Amino acid sequence: MFAFLLPAVTSAVVVFVQHVDEVENLTRFSTIVHGHPVTNLILEIAAYLSVAAVVPIALLLLQRTGQGPSVLGIGAPRFKKDVWPGLGLAAAAFATEFVILIPFAGFLNHRSSLINSVGIGHVPKYYVIGGIAMSAITAIAEEVLVNGYLITRLGQLGWTPRKSLILSLILRTSYHVYYGVGFLLTVPFGFFVTRSFQKHHRLSRPIVAHFLFDAILISIAILK
Repeated sequence: MFAFLLPAVTSAVVVFVQHVDEVENLTRFSTIVHGHPVTNLILEIAAYLSVAAVVPIALLLLQRTGQGPSVLGIGAPRFKKDVWPGLGLAAAAFATEFVILIPFAGFLNHRSSLINSVGIGHVPKYYVIGGIAMSAITAIAEEVLVNGYLITRLGQLGWTPRKSLILSLILRTSYHVYYGVGFLLTVPFGFFVTRSFQKHHRLSRPIVAHFLFDAILISIAILK
């Protein structure tokens, strides 16, 4: 968990500091190679794979203590058991965030600096491929580590589901501090997917939910 969280949290803190210091041109897609957008996209996806670097290690450690794919509920997503419920989890999280924002809409409209929205930048429409790939990498990495590994290990240590849930939400929000106060909006999603895993022990469901949530939002941002 430390190997997963340290680079994620430090990167989030750097982006947050840049926002506070009013650094311009903060975008999700950086320019690695000038004048070659396709090459840049390929390299961007390849570089982003580092986010999931510890996933194979976590799965190996779980396998060695008897928590293989069948126990964790990892496998090819099934429509009725994973895709449809995953879509429901994503929709519930989005609706909850929207409801939470309503009372604060006026205040945040006059205090926009409190929320840091990292833009997409001026990229070709086909960069939606990169957005979808990054959404898949993020979904697998976060759900395997924060749900599959952390929740499983805390249960083995005797933690109650409630305490495990609280710690997972704290850790999950820690690497979203670059959103400013907007990091609080990650709590509903984290709550829904973690409770889903605790109840059903199907890790594919939170992964699908996370992927759909991120992929839809980033695709809209790129294609609009």
